[in-house]
Amino acid sequence: MDQIQMTLLREIADLHGVPEGAYNIRSNGKLDSRNTTANIDIVSKENGTGIDIIIKPGTVHESVHIPVILSESGLNDVVYNDFYIGENSDVVIVAGCGIHNCGNQDSEHDGIHRFHVGKNAKVKYVEKHYGEGDGNGKRILNPVTEVHMDEGSYMEMEMVQIKGVDSTDRKTEMDLAAGAKVVIKERLLTHGSQTAVSEISAHLNGEGSSANIISRSVAKDSSYQKFVSRLFGNAACSGHSECDSIIMGDAKIQAVPEIVAECTDAALIHEAAIGKIAGEQIIKLMTLGLTEEEAEAQIVNGFLK
Repeated sequence: MDQIQMTLLREIADLHGVPEGAYNIRSNGKLDSRNTTANIDIVSKENGTGIDIIIKPGTVHESVHIPVILSESGLNDVVYNDFYIGENSDVVIVAGCGIHNCGNQDSEHDGIHRFHVGKNAKVKYVEKHYGEGDGNGKRILNPVTEVHMDEGSYMEMEMVQIKGVDSTDRKTEMDLAAGAKVVIKERLLTHGSQTAVSEISAHLNGEGSSANIISRSVAKDSSYQKFVSRLFGNAACSGHSECDSIIMGDAKIQAVPEIVAECTDAALIHEAAIGKIAGEQIIKLMTLGLTEEEAEAQIVNGFLK
């Protein structure tokens, strides 16, 4: 890999070299490198559209990295990845995409990820998106995530986009069986004329299932964001969605909640707060010797952590 590609890997997957454990690195629409372990297998789909990641039941303290990087202008890359997480496993999955575009044509990656989480399995899923390059071509990312959770399973999803993506349309859909639990933490920053739409839907189908969805975002300049959260309580369950956003300049943010209770014992809550940075926060930091711009940056960085 060249230096540009290595920089992208560091940004999206915190990789400074070959990762430990299982991995599949995709570069400019092609397989770059792959490694499997005794408990985690990675198999290319026969039609060449993506990969299957198969994690054996009982696998614990293992990880799999599947980053995607694009450094060619004008490339449109689409992949379909299926994850089969065996019962009673406890694993970390690191995904994400980085785009470097210095050309005049748009570069786009659309990753469709489908998770099949087995009974009593635990998964931490980290997905980071990043863009860079001084070309006129756009950097576009449209991820689709489908999650099917069996009884007693747990999934924590950390989805981050904090720099350089011109347009994104994110769709996350999940269904939960009895006792299953999902925690989603989304962090998003837009600036300039960037646009970002995020739609998250949780179908709580089993008794005792729960979903906690937290979105933190900052919109600067003339950028636009839309956050749609849907909770469907189809059994005795609990669901909570929260949207906290900072708006700056001429930006626009929409928060659209939808709550549907099909059971009298479904407890569903949505909270939203959108506002500008309080002036006293900036003043306090400026008394420590920071400029107004530096104080503003400190507040934004702390908010998105």
